[in-house]
Amino acid sequence: MSNLSRDEEVFNARVGGSLSHSFRPRLIDLFSGAGGMTVGFTALMGHFFEPVWANDFNACAVQTYNANFGAHCTPGDIVDLLQDRSVAIPHAEAVIGGPPCQGFSLLNKLRDGDERKQLWRPFMAVVKRAGADVFLMENVPQLIGSAEHQMILDKASEMGFKTVSARLCAADHGVPQIRWRAFIIGSRLCDPRAVFPPKRTHYSPDLKQRRGFAEGEIPFIARPQPYRTVRDAIGDLEPPRGTEIRDDAPPYDLHFGRCPTQKSLKRYMAVAEEGMNRFDLQKRAPDLTPGCWIRKTSGGTDLFGRLWWNRPGVTIRTEFFKPEKGRYLHPEQHRPITHREAARLQSFPDGFHFVGSKIEVAKQIGNAVPPLLAARLADCVYALLLEARGKEGQRS
Repeated sequence: MSNLSRDEEVFNARVGGSLSHSFRPRLIDLFSGAGGMTVGFTALMGHFFEPVWANDFNACAVQTYNANFGAHCTPGDIVDLLQDRSVAIPHAEAVIGGPPCQGFSLLNKLRDGDERKQLWRPFMAVVKRAGADVFLMENVPQLIGSAEHQMILDKASEMGFKTVSARLCAADHGVPQIRWRAFIIGSRLCDPRAVFPPKRTHYSPDLKQRRGFAEGEIPFIARPQPYRTVRDAIGDLEPPRGTEIRDDAPPYDLHFGRCPTQKSLKRYMAVAEEGMNRFDLQKRAPDLTPGCWIRKTSGGTDLFGRLWWNRPGVTIRTEFFKPEKGRYLHPEQHRPITHREAARLQSFPDGFHFVGSKIEVAKQIGNAVPPLLAARLADCVYALLLEARGKEGQRS
């Protein structure tokens, strides 16, 4: 689904068109998961970065990363690894990654005092040990403006980095999904405000569509395209077969269904039109509506919702295969979306190989930074490194 020629055009516009594989910055990906950010920094970016080290706590995610990028992703707790003298952090020009964000999330009712908030500290420790010139940190949108956000900025400044932060919507950058994330980019060599946030490459044809955050001041490239839609992402796929991961060639290896009960099927059929949700289920089939939904009169409007063909998808989370968790019903077929459909809505190339059980693969898909969004961020990181390299050349 990735339009690589378009991606390359956008990248050339960002850094001036003077690209050369003679400069391949080394890359470290922390809290890497399956490697969604690394995909964006490599395959979707013309392989201008060389991944040299990565880390994640989840063993299956590490296996997936290594299956796609080479055996340099180390499993384990990053805090323990930094204390292990036998673990060598290689030199890298750039460090990227998303420390676990549950501590900031509005979905986490126990966020006060959550120790996971502090995992940005080992992230910055790796930045220092790797001698990186640029870092890119990803998190939930609620990070920006929080006390932890200011602590991160203060630490980066103490280490000699100039920083800039922004909330970005994945759909604005070619991903067929409305997904907001926060990013902090830091550079020791240049002012990152010169290239970040990246210009928007796509726009919403529906001017009335409400945006989750007021980041509309970010400019567009010269010739932006309409948002990529659910139809663009999954419209070519045949109905799924089976209920397990198959040995078929992509995309059908991950295009399998579930075994819904008769009651579930009746519920799917009761919300048969695009855009319907749990409130429509209650109106059309109150006898099929769970009592907890009837008693819950506010919030959760996307629960048991059906996607629209001609809009981007909603945020893909780790349990996208459960329609009661969100707007995850296929636009017209009576079923939730498949793993392959979720991966495409996240902008993973079909050739990306996932390792693990159905549950583990779903976690890897839902937790990833969309690769196409990561590619736009890679533009910024490369531009900073390229500009700094040019300045060093002028001084010498």
